[in-house]
Amino acid sequence: MARSLFDPASLGALRLPNRIIMSSMSRDRTPSGVPTALNASYYAQRATAGLVVTESTAVSARGVGWPNTPGIYSEAQIAGWSIVADAVHSAGGRIFSQLWHCGRNSHPLTQPAGALPVGPSAILPPGTIRTADGRKPLLVPHELSADEMVGIIEEYRAAARNARVAGFDGVQVHAGNGFLLDQFLRDSANRRTDAYGGSAQNRCRLLVEVVAAVCEIWSPERVGVRLSPANPTNYHLRDSDPAQLLATALQMLGELRIAYVDVVEGSTTPEPATHELDYAALRRGFAGLYVANNGFSGRAHAERALASHADLISFGRLFIANPDLPRRLKIGAHMNPLNQDELYSPDHRGYTDYPFLDQNNDQNNATP
Repeated sequence: MARSLFDPASLGALRLPNRIIMSSMSRDRTPSGVPTALNASYYAQRATAGLVVTESTAVSARGVGWPNTPGIYSEAQIAGWSIVADAVHSAGGRIFSQLWHCGRNSHPLTQPAGALPVGPSAILPPGTIRTADGRKPLLVPHELSADEMVGIIEEYRAAARNARVAGFDGVQVHAGNGFLLDQFLRDSANRRTDAYGGSAQNRCRLLVEVVAAVCEIWSPERVGVRLSPANPTNYHLRDSDPAQLLATALQMLGELRIAYVDVVEGSTTPEPATHELDYAALRRGFAGLYVANNGFSGRAHAERALASHADLISFGRLFIANPDLPRRLKIGAHMNPLNQDELYSPDHRGYTDYPFLDQNNDQNNATP
């Protein structure tokens, strides 16, 4: 029997009422990096997802990429996230914190004491980054030493601990979309000749060490990882053999027995994917749950992926404009259009002001 998007699923002992994941999406509405009641309202509105994953949340001050993104390394941030987690739970939902380090995708204007951003290798990345003084060119990063990577791992461990204190249900380690762990994974950014560079296995080493540290704080059944091996990203990241990279990462993460991987299939940018991958074949190398992510347009599209290779489906932009997305998908309702002009406004506009379906007119909203 074909699986439905509305069949329940389990992440260990955590019961999900459906197979719909709210994808992590940066919304840039946390001044000073501290979540507020506005953020709590936004996430609580979307609590009917099987699982909500927060926007990218910095594990340290040096992990911040641009202004108005949240962190989870200070007492004030932990308190702010507690408000968010409580609001989601009060609305009947489940929420994971996405742990993030921007790596080289930052600028001294954003970094503590004007320091250089860090990366796997001292290579100039293309492109620009937003700062408090407007967009600035990316710079050659400080190349992390092996000793410094011990500190990076500890930052993830501390952030995972802080997520427990804040009341989250689990964590997702962000190792995709061009950020620090992804920079180590892909050979266009990682030119190291030590144990963290060269072979796909070596390039996966920091990711695995970070996830192992996180699993010391959380049971592995409450830990997920995001990957995006063929996504060129906004930072023009590439790998010469993303199929081998993904296969290696899945095999190594599988040995840690984590709950799931969230794989961005293809490109999130106007550029095409760097390679066409057989995700259905590659996922067979991972025994946990597989979350298919990127560009799902509706129920039929999602359920084709469930029939093919996925266990859960991650929706992004549809969730921005449709806080009650699971209900709309279930009855075939029309979707609110995305307000592109207010995507990153500093207030509630384009954030918490999207309308819900009229409870009394579901049938009127249904697609013929």
